[in-house]
Amino acid sequence: MDTDLTAAYARSQELHRHHGRTYYLATRLLPAWKRRHVHALYGFTRYADEIVDRTEDLPPAERAALLDAWSSRFVAGLHGEPVDDPLLPAVLHTIAVFDLDRADFASFLRSMAMDLTVMAYPTYDDLLDYMEGSAAVIGTMMLPILGSSDPAAAREPARQLGFAFQLTNFIRDVAEDLDRGRTYLPDEDLAKFNVTREDLLAARAAGRSTDRIRDLVEYEVTRAQAHYAAAAPGITLLAPASQACMRTAYALYGGILDEVTAQDYDVFARRAVVPQRRRLAVAAKALLTRTGTPVVVPGPAVS
Repeated sequence: MDTDLTAAYARSQELHRHHGRTYYLATRLLPAWKRRHVHALYGFTRYADEIVDRTEDLPPAERAALLDAWSSRFVAGLHGEPVDDPLLPAVLHTIAVFDLDRADFASFLRSMAMDLTVMAYPTYDDLLDYMEGSAAVIGTMMLPILGSSDPAAAREPARQLGFAFQLTNFIRDVAEDLDRGRTYLPDEDLAKFNVTREDLLAARAAGRSTDRIRDLVEYEVTRAQAHYAAAAPGITLLAPASQACMRTAYALYGGILDEVTAQDYDVFARRAVVPQRRRLAVAAKALLTRTGTPVVVPGPAVS
């Protein structure tokens, strides 16, 4: 492996270690040869997200130009052109090794571009359209790396797990997204519980939720749990060496919902975080669990 490619994989791993602690812990349970490819996908998606979310001081046109330029370098690399970039060689190599579907990457970049202009979603179907690119395709990108005894049957559960993880993030990060001017909880859901964006901003300022906001968040938690339930059958379809990793990721992301539930659905009081001791316990249990053990759908935390 050449020096630039080795450095790109190392950079991807560092991004993953720093920004994706929950998922990074889960990847430690993968065979070593698979880990770097998962890091490469994470690094690619994280860097695009950084362009969108860490450049807010720039005018919209400049932010769009940065994303477009980086996307163009990526597309050029897909066509075999030399790429002068510290990160892209790793994901381009991973795409080539596993013959990953290029359409998934186009869908992902489309959703990233949406984040530059779309600040709210009228319906859940509209949000699903966004999450198709920002989340579902991550599941299908991962599937060839993880391996499966039945890739066709595992595809939809993989997509559903992407939806579940993304919606979990949206629930946990309502306050942070408001700070960026975005509301990912659908407008129709806010209306259903008589919550306005101004109510959310007031709760953000006060550091606590109203009863109506808690009811709204509980509704979204239930919706996320339905995605987890749809994803669960796919874990036993994965290659045996990959199951402990995904069982851990599944449990830890579901654990975020447990933490939200435990704080009475008040996502403004504090950011829901799975305690480190639980992270390590879940990872150890997944490693010791025999392949084929049914996955339990995340539900309310038990005290």
